Amino acid sequence: MTIEVGSLRHEERSGADGPALKASDGGESKSERAYTWLRERIATRDFSPGYRLVLAPLAAELGMSVVPVREAIRRLEAEGLVTFERNVGARVTLVDAEEYIHTMQTLGLVEGLATALSAPLLTTTDLDRALAVNDRMTALLERFDPHAFTELNREFHEILYAPCPNPHILDLVGRGWSRLSSLRDTIFAFVPGRAQHSVEEHAQIVELISAGADPLEIELAARQHRWSTMSAFLASRTPPASTPPSA
Repeated sequence: MTIEVGSLRHEERSGADGPALKASDGGESKSERAYTWLRERIATRDFSPGYRLVLAPLAAELGMSVVPVREAIRRLEAEGLVTFERNVGARVTLVDAEEYIHTMQTLGLVEGLATALSAPLLTTTDLDRALAVNDRMTALLERFDPHAFTELNREFHEILYAPCPNPHILDLVGRGWSRLSSLRDTIFAFVPGRAQHSVEEHAQIVELISAGADPLEIELAARQHRWSTMSAFLASRTPPASTPPSA
């Protein structure tokens, strides 16, 4: 019998794993192991958007009961990587591509302008804080955590545009980030290869600001940075062209 997340959502925890989901010999709980395993497969697109997460076969593949797998899926749901649909169950979250593109195009424009207007007001302390956040993002690349990376990414950009003296532009930037969060707060899970380029571009933007570059140059760099992530997402959705067989 196929077991769906929904059919177990309100059940009492029971079974071999017990209520506390005891840690394995390596000190990592079964729930944590299932969470890491599932998240990696979503990040690498082994489990692509819309992929149905059925508890029983996942648990069998992991060699554990459904209880820790269900806990892992709930964590992923809270992070926006998984959505639950009535009478269907859990699926890897779909991204509304059209809405995402419109939001990223707009955010690139207003965030780029906000960053340029903020540049003369940013202190050495502000830039050091931004670089420290970027260093933390770089440290995540080795063992990639798309949710944590996205949170730090937002913190980095907030430092750079926060002093913007135009409240209307700041309001538009805030609205853009809110729309992104409702679409997916972990877009890097779909394009993990983009993360390395992102931290490199962050360093370049900070360098431009630190060097007192022309505001237009800063604005264009910040805008292109945002649009490059959008382009990487679009490229990830385009199936590779088939190679004709050789003669």
